[in-house]
Amino acid sequence: MLSKTEFKQKFEQDCITEASHTENVKNIINDVKENKDNALFKYNEKFDNVKLENLEVSKQEIENSINLISEELKQALMNSHENIKTFQQKIKHENVTTGQTYQLYHPIEKVGIYVPGGKASYPSTVLMTATLAKVADVKEITVVTPPQKDGINSAILAACYIAGVNRVFQVGGAQSIAALAYGTETIPKVDKIVGPGNQFVSLSKQLLYGVVGIDQIAGPSEIAIIADDYSNVDYIIQDILAQAEHDEKARTFLISTDKSFLTKVSQNLQKAIDASPRKEIIEKSISDYHYPIHTVDTNETIDIVNYIAPEHLSIQTTDPSIYIGKVKYVGAMFLGQYSPEAIGDYSAGPSHVLPTDQTARFSNGLTVNDFLTSHSVIHLDEYAFQKIAPSAIKIADEEGLYQHKKSLEIRLNNNKEY
Repeated sequence: MLSKTEFKQKFEQDCITEASHTENVKNIINDVKENKDNALFKYNEKFDNVKLENLEVSKQEIENSINLISEELKQALMNSHENIKTFQQKIKHENVTTGQTYQLYHPIEKVGIYVPGGKASYPSTVLMTATLAKVADVKEITVVTPPQKDGINSAILAACYIAGVNRVFQVGGAQSIAALAYGTETIPKVDKIVGPGNQFVSLSKQLLYGVVGIDQIAGPSEIAIIADDYSNVDYIIQDILAQAEHDEKARTFLISTDKSFLTKVSQNLQKAIDASPRKEIIEKSISDYHYPIHTVDTNETIDIVNYIAPEHLSIQTTDPSIYIGKVKYVGAMFLGQYSPEAIGDYSAGPSHVLPTDQTARFSNGLTVNDFLTSHSVIHLDEYAFQKIAPSAIKIADEEGLYQHKKSLEIRLNNNKEY
């Protein structure tokens, strides 16, 4: 159990990263840029121990995948897709006009999506990314995912089919991001890359930003949970384990003003870990990155949460609504005991691609609007120009930009000067 001060000291120490893999990733990127598909085949064998004849999954295999999964899973994927689509349609930006000025929105033309394939299979990531791109009317949606010895999981391909993905390629890691950024003989160059991945994927996205657009630099998955004596101990424990099973580096924060509640969770946590099929991953995560935090009051709780800026915030207290508006930095907020974070991973509607590693201080979760670009249009008549030109002339004069000033004055005075 940690106090506010103790927690911050421990957390800052834990966040000190290991030696950078930058040079290795740079070498992979340059290799793919120069050698294209040959480099991709090589890295598939080197990193994933999979030798392929073709990088692309055929359209027939994608279409047929829907028949290879159970009817129950098919319906679940379709239901989640519909929920996501409906929500994203409601929040999609529309063109705006204020009379003689406009803001117009356009879909990005080509998007690449990274779907992880390491410790688990993630058809949900397909739905939480490709559906958004489709709602935005993106023309070309390309998915890359690490190759598997028995082929790409049918559930992932079925999700691609349901969400309207155009092409799927069996390649992962930094090499897949480089392929999407530069293009190869097989994989098309895209305008933006989205989707979560490991540290090599994140680093390659960071290094290639500018060559291609990206959504964010993802760190370890994380959840902060606020609880009190009203909270259900069993629910809280399962929510902690649900986050910890993602990865050995997943972070879990349990925050409460009630010491006895923190003690109850601590006393029962190991028993739940021992019963989990993913015990090895969870145990490592809990051992290294679980933080039970005792706060003195609500204000200190809010301060801690805003400091963490967590990817997910679950508030399962007597009155969770008191935190709305006071917690400013969070990827997604889940209120009450019947809004567990896991529901947001699959079917609530908002995307589960969220800012991590305290980046919620300046960024937000993926939405349909991340697949749109916009530009302004200024179309003034003479009256509107004459009304605002004097202010512009004064500012141009202050900045010493003579021709800017003359460009405005010549129209204001309606005369010719050469």
